[in-house]
Amino acid sequence: MAPSRRTRRVVASQPGFLNLKPSSGAAGLAGVRRKRVNKNKKKNWNKHSDINDVTEFLEDVRHQERTIGGLLSEKSDDNLFFLDVGQPKKAEQKVAEPVDGKKRKGKAVRPLRIDLILQHDSLVPPPKDVLAYQQPNAKKLRRIAQKAEQLAAKGVVPRRQKQLLNRRPADRTAKKAVTEANNNPDREYYDIWGQESKDTADPWYLQQTGKKRVKRPEKLNEKPSVLPAVEVIAPGGSYNPDFFSHQALLQEAHEVEVKKQKEEDKIERQLAVNKEHLATEETILREQVEGLVEEENEEEAPNEEEEGVAVGAITVAEKKTERQRKKERAYKVKEQLRQANRYQNDKRQQLFQLRSIKTSIKQEEQETKDKQKQRKANQEAQKAQPRRLGKLKFKAQDMEVQLSDELAGSLRQLKPEGSVLKDRFKSLQKRNLIEPRERAKFKRRLKLKYVEKRAFREIT
Repeated sequence: MAPSRRTRRVVASQPGFLNLKPSSGAAGLAGVRRKRVNKNKKKNWNKHSDINDVTEFLEDVRHQERTIGGLLSEKSDDNLFFLDVGQPKKAEQKVAEPVDGKKRKGKAVRPLRIDLILQHDSLVPPPKDVLAYQQPNAKKLRRIAQKAEQLAAKGVVPRRQKQLLNRRPADRTAKKAVTEANNNPDREYYDIWGQESKDTADPWYLQQTGKKRVKRPEKLNEKPSVLPAVEVIAPGGSYNPDFFSHQALLQEAHEVEVKKQKEEDKIERQLAVNKEHLATEETILREQVEGLVEEENEEEAPNEEEEGVAVGAITVAEKKTERQRKKERAYKVKEQLRQANRYQNDKRQQLFQLRSIKTSIKQEEQETKDKQKQRKANQEAQKAQPRRLGKLKFKAQDMEVQLSDELAGSLRQLKPEGSVLKDRFKSLQKRNLIEPRERAKFKRRLKLKYVEKRAFREIT
């Protein structure tokens, strides 16, 4: 039997197949001579294979599914046939009376043609959306759920549920504060520019959701210096000061200048050249004739050294006898016993020295306390001093003092001294807010070139 006939026969014997189109290819294929092709090669399978019968069968199955909703062989008789009992009586249709009272005859309202075209006329159900039924990590979640059921059967509470049970219950009785009117003078004051904000939510919820603010370290609230921002000048610095106050201020300024002078003198003494180290005529002559004069002792010294080395090399250490070794061992044992007895005697003597030991311990404790107090006092005093924040040290500003003959009798005759900007800049450095700085030195990139103008040259 030919391959095409066998294929059609197998297809036609499939259950539920109903051929709606007459096949006229059997008679036509009988007189056509088929080309012999080697089917062992894969490239000839699709090229020389007749699959028209299979496509017709599949198209017929799809046609039945679209029109009927399935294969005819699988449908029941009630779905395929119906009982004709004649035309049913038409019920009298009630026509709505128009507003003007006249009766109008017209057809029933039917959908538009465009709506009928767009309607779904296929009975094939839409394909199932596989992605809609998929769940990410479904296998993992199913395994977690099974493990939770096993733990629940054993009476073990998960950690998450235990945290929820240990939560502090929220106060449900507290009512929300009613917003008061702006014209109420007794309402509480609220600063919209305030730094602190009240967290009304549950602290545990804020911590779990990551919305809780980080706690501000206490050290950030401490000021870098205990000094005030604006220091009040001494009473002697007034424009019309008291005599004693002015003299006290002058004495303070004098001590500052004396201290500066002592430091300068110390530096000069350290850099001064000692007269003893200066070169004289005798030292200069000795340096000039160094190495020219030969001494006789230099020739004899090497011979004596060689003889000493030879004698030392010949000497050999004497070997100790057995009696000497026994004597040394006995002396070592005796020395060890003497040290042990002395240690025991010292221990016994300490029993009689308890009072003195107790007194010395109290003295040490008192000294330790005094040192601690002194250390704290130094730390407190250090807070008022500027710290080393950079490579430069802080230099205090010069005191602004007027002598007795420079004092003015009134504000009109008072002359301004100092600079407010420089005073504020030094105050920031003293309070450790900025590091001590120096004014940047101007460095010219290009050299200056002096040119004599023609007009000046003509004059000269």
